[in-house]
Formats: sequence, structure tokens, C-alpha cells
Amino acid sequence: MASEATLEATTTAISYDGGLTCALSVTSLDRSIPWYENVLGMTLMYRMDEIAWCELTSSVARVSIGLSQVESAGGPGGATLTFGVTDLDSAKAALDAAGVRQDGPINEIPGMVRLLTFYDPDGNALMFYQDLSGGGAG
Repeated sequence: MASEATLEATTTAISYDGGLTCALSVTSLDRSIPWYENVLGMTLMYRMDEIAWCELTSSVARVSIGLSQVESAGGPGGATLTFGVTDLDSAKAALDAAGVRQDGPINEIPGMVRLLTFYDPDGNALMFYQDLSGGGAG
């Protein structure tokens, strides 16, 4: 059990500041920035063309999205950014209106959560969740 004690000591030594930047690869900042602004309601914080990077604020306190322009982006693997919404049907309707590709219908785990996976223009998987448990987390 020495490894458990080592892990506990290591994790308690990290002092987080409460912020989170989620980085995604995209093939065009010019195309992706307006998509994240118009479809997901994010706001551009800054753009640095010399390093092909930008950050956008989300409506979640201290959570931002960083976009890194690369030659090939999207596809399988990596983390799926999952945003909590209060009304998944309305969020789906907004995605439908914007012509956003989705991975099937809303999936519901009764009494727990409703989920909807969708994709940005580069194929990065994103997800909305609606908490059904009354606990505020998905």
C-alpha cells in the first residue's frame, strides 16, 4: 500500500487556481473562431497568429477553450468537452438550426442524465449534458 500513500501525498501537494483551459486542434482559426462564437456563444479573449493559437471564454466560470491551428485536426481519441445545459432540447434545437452534425439522438439514462454528442467543423467531439439527478453534475 506504499503506492497509495505516495499517490495521496502527490495529489495533495498540487495547488490548483480554479481555472481550466481546454485545448483543441483545428485546421483554421478563421473558420473555427466564428463557429465557437456563433454556435456555442463563446467570446474571443485573444488571438496570436504567430503561434496559431487563440482562447475563447465560455459561460462556465474560469473555463476557456484554446484553439491550436494545425494541418490535420479532429478525429477519434482525446477528451470530449462536455458542457452542462439547463434544457437539452433547446440546446439541440440551436445546434439543428446551425446545421451542426450530431452523433445520433439525445441519449437518456433515466434519473441521471441526458446526453448529446456533436462535432465542430474539424470533427472534434463535444457534448452537452442535462442533469436529471437534481445534484447539479452530469
